[in-house]
Amino acid sequence: MPEDTSGASRASAAGTQSTGKSAAKTKPAASAKTKMPRAKSSASGPKAVTTAPMARKSTLRKRHYGLVLSLLLVVAAPVVLSAFYLWSLAQDQYASTVGFTIRQEETGSASQLLGGLSQLVGGNTGNSDLLFEFIQSQMIVEEVNQQIDLIGHYSATWPRDPVFSIWPGATIEDLHWFWRRMVRITHDRSSGLIMIEARARDAPTAQAITKQIVTRSENMINLLNETARRDSMANAERDLADALDRLREAREAIADFRARTQIIDPTADIQGRMGVLNNLQQQLAQALVDYDLLLQTADANDPRVRTTERRIEVIRERIVQERRSFAEQDVTVDETDYPRLLTQFESLRVDQEFAQENYRAALTVLEAARSNAERQQIYLANFVRPTLAERAGYPQRLLLVALTAFFAFMVWAVLALVYYSLRDRG
Repeated sequence: MPEDTSGASRASAAGTQSTGKSAAKTKPAASAKTKMPRAKSSASGPKAVTTAPMARKSTLRKRHYGLVLSLLLVVAAPVVLSAFYLWSLAQDQYASTVGFTIRQEETGSASQLLGGLSQLVGGNTGNSDLLFEFIQSQMIVEEVNQQIDLIGHYSATWPRDPVFSIWPGATIEDLHWFWRRMVRITHDRSSGLIMIEARARDAPTAQAITKQIVTRSENMINLLNETARRDSMANAERDLADALDRLREAREAIADFRARTQIIDPTADIQGRMGVLNNLQQQLAQALVDYDLLLQTADANDPRVRTTERRIEVIRERIVQERRSFAEQDVTVDETDYPRLLTQFESLRVDQEFAQENYRAALTVLEAARSNAERQQIYLANFVRPTLAERAGYPQRLLLVALTAFFAFMVWAVLALVYYSLRDRG
């Protein structure tokens, strides 16, 4: 029974297959239509899976070739050219370094310490800035060029190395521009330190340039000192002359006052007058005491009582006259009352005292200026002497090539992004 069943099954399957083939040959469209509903209506059959068509094999297009070509032109070519120039044409450069700062003498002279004139010496805050600008100026280039033929030195390799050389017929303005390339200056404004690095074709020339910079800087500092000394001496002498003139005028005014009033010292004169008044007051007090004692022992008609009363009246009248003479009575030849006389004399005496103090201060300042002129107030402190290089430190070939590659790649990347952005929008 099983064998018959399997044979019948195979027969029915074969018949079905043949029937399907003939049906597919005769009605292909109808077969497709009847097949899909059967798959959907069959609850136990597998679900139909649809797959996307396979992507085509990628190929390079024109824009890709253009991108690669631009990479070669924008990035690779500058890097190769810069590397070729730096290792084949660029000449070695030796660097010499020097460091200095401006210092000021902190200890003052004896006259400054006694007179408190330490403020005369100014600070060196602006001197380092002035020296920094001087090292970059055309003036120092001319002075150094007179001692060292800078144009002849830097133009020796002109045709072969035009980037790091200067042309033979360069003017002083061109040399000044090239000086800023070959001499690097670092200035710390807070501490006043100045570091200088000079480059040349050989080490002795680089060292000679830094030595010339130090020499010219010292000359500039000496010039500042000389100018400061000359100005301080001139100002001190002029102030002393003015103070002397004022003192002379004040003393002449006192002498004229004494000649006009015929009074040497009104203060002493008034002290004498006050002595007379005090004496009269003492006599009046004594007379009053005597009068009181006399009234206790004598009669009112006693001649002694009348004499004492007359004495008291005379003393009182004299005291009144003495007091009135201070404000009313003319006591000078030119008929100047005493209060105005005292006012004039006090004013003249104050002027004379002020002129004397001003004259003493001017003398102290002049002595301080002379003391400062004998020694150098501002000097150049060289904490790093000009060095002598043993190997070439410039040009920095690897660094320059790396920077060239970095900036070239950045330019290429920006251009590529701009291109694709415009392409996508279009």
